[in-house]
Order: sequence, then C-alpha cells, then structure tokens
Amino acid sequence: MIDTRNTCAEWTFPATPDAVGTARSVVRGRLRDWGLEGIGDIAVLLVSELVTNALRYAAGPIGVRLVPPPGPGGVLRVEVSDPLPEPPHERPARPDDEGGRGLRLLASAARRWGTRPGATGKTVWFELVPTG
Repeated sequence: MIDTRNTCAEWTFPATPDAVGTARSVVRGRLRDWGLEGIGDIAVLLVSELVTNALRYAAGPIGVRLVPPPGPGGVLRVEVSDPLPEPPHERPARPDDEGGRGLRLLASAARRWGTRPGATGKTVWFELVPTG
C-alpha cells in the first residue's frame, strides 16, 4: 500500500468555468484521504478564490498542488498556478463590489501566503495549520 500522505497531489485544469467546482471537489477529497478534514472548508474556499482569479485574469491551464504536512505540527501547503506572470494585487472593494476581497481573505485565513514566478507564469501559495 502506498502512503499517499507523504505524496504531493497535483492537478491541471483547463481555463473553463467548471474548473472551480472540480478543483474544490478534488481538494476536499484528497484532504479527506489525508485525514485533514478539519481544514477542508477553508482550504476549499481559498482554492476556489485563487482558481476563480486565474480564470478571470489568465488564459490557459490552471494548476493546483497540495503538499501534505511532513508530520505532526507541520503545515499543509496549497499552490495555484496560472500562465499570467504578474502577481495578484490587492484592490480596495466597495460594499457593493462583487470582487476585490480574495487576497484579504487569503491573508486573514492562511498562516502564510505569497507568490513566486514560474517558467511560464506564476504560483500563488498559502499554508494552513491542520486542526485536531
């Protein structure tokens, strides 16, 4: 039997609207497989925000990668990649705006987060501390 807890999980989605729901589903399933249901809701919410942003601003495939905690006390690392090289920018959101809150949500919910350039775009990553 393979210990999938020590193995990264990676998916690539086409830049189509159903990518958001599919990403949520596979992330939730893998976290359940790893026994990390306690952070499933927040992980899925943040993945949903980042995949939605990738769909809104970039054309091309969207990558999602989960790196499980290396052991007790470790953190889950989640990465969302897209082909747009520019890092995301926080923008003020007025009360009636439909967007502009994703990065603030990310900053308030994640232990840490950031961006890094890739060969053909960028990756936005965040870390969550497992509960329980």
